[in-house]
Amino acid sequence: MLQTVRRAFSIEDIRKKLFYTLLMLVVVRFGSQLPTPGVDPSFIKNFFENQTGDAFNFFDAFTGGSFTNFSVFALSITPYITSSIIIQLLTIAIPKLEEMQKEGADGRKKLAAITRYTTVGIALIESTAMSIGIGRQGLLVEYNFVNVAIVVCTLTAGSAFLMWIGERITEKGVGNGISIVLLVNIISRVPEDLVRLYTQFVKGKTVAKGLLAAVIIIAILLVVVIFVIILQGGERRIAVQYSQKIQGRKTYGGQSTHIPLKVNTAGVIPVIFASSLMQTPIIIASFLGKGNGTGIGSQILRGLNSNNWCDPKNLIYSWGLIVYIVLTIFFAYFYTSITFNPLEIANNMKKSGGFIPGIRPGKPTTEYLTKILNYIIFIGACGLVIVQVIPFFFNGVFGANVSFGGTSLIIIVGVVLETIKQIESQMLVRNYSGFLNSKR
Repeated sequence: MLQTVRRAFSIEDIRKKLFYTLLMLVVVRFGSQLPTPGVDPSFIKNFFENQTGDAFNFFDAFTGGSFTNFSVFALSITPYITSSIIIQLLTIAIPKLEEMQKEGADGRKKLAAITRYTTVGIALIESTAMSIGIGRQGLLVEYNFVNVAIVVCTLTAGSAFLMWIGERITEKGVGNGISIVLLVNIISRVPEDLVRLYTQFVKGKTVAKGLLAAVIIIAILLVVVIFVIILQGGERRIAVQYSQKIQGRKTYGGQSTHIPLKVNTAGVIPVIFASSLMQTPIIIASFLGKGNGTGIGSQILRGLNSNNWCDPKNLIYSWGLIVYIVLTIFFAYFYTSITFNPLEIANNMKKSGGFIPGIRPGKPTTEYLTKILNYIIFIGACGLVIVQVIPFFFNGVFGANVSFGGTSLIIIVGVVLETIKQIESQMLVRNYSGFLNSKR
């Protein structure tokens, strides 16, 4: 990987793209520290310190600290991620959107425009809810219509500006801009989390105990990262053979290829869906000042809070972990069923004269692909669950509460690997172009 980056900096075109990406990311981090007008900083600090749930840690990791600082980028790119998922799901339910998706470049441009408008709408709703919900509790220096409007406009504009930065990085920089912005936000919280782990498990201990704790922490992180790399790169290759066609004196087809089915077919989407669904009630209750009582509602909220999972003193609340695992597996199947259609693939193979060796074309091929896909989805979902449960276990048993967890590690590894692949492909294309130009 380091060799790829070194070679990339030696090529002028790619070097300019890397510097452009870096400049945009500096703007992102600067905006993450820029305070929102009319907001009381002392209230924000006290408010989030008094929250016992991990829901705000989840958003804080995704926003790079902007959420708890309530900066102009407090919403970060989460509205864009939400709108992208919504539009992708709606393409299945709305035939018009499905047609746009199949129209090629023009259709993708239309869907991108719809996604942008949806992003602004979601950001407007979220900023309004936050400004009114927390504003009444003392977030705003003066709670009135003007200050609420200023905060709403600022947060909405900040989210839209981040979306614009992400698109510019995709166009003029390297990698997927939205993913890279999310990556930088997550990485920005890692040093603070490492300091917290050092203070909690290493500082003040004897040399032997401190060294042992540091080795265990590093070993766990390395094992999880390696497991995520294997999970992200693992795939099942289904062999496909194309029959030969003779037209005149020419022979067409006859080549062998394969269909790559990734083990983690749904990526990090199932984890985001499950986490968001379980943390939303906690966030709403926090905004309303509820959830600290002894009633049934408060007990349910404690079960949804991952800080209470795997706690030996309160194992009863670990039922939330079981619900979380079930939701992750369910969303893995649900999202994959939307993005991967075995029937469509089988029909396309049949039209092109392709077949899976030993499997008849048509319905048998569809059934075979569905069977293999269900098997792979289950393995990938179990891998996601393992990555997610490890931080919950150490948090519950040892109190190692950090903002980055399995979701963050999956995103970090996935985005880094994908960006490196794109850089390598750009260098390869440039080498081919140079070879062709030299032949001329």
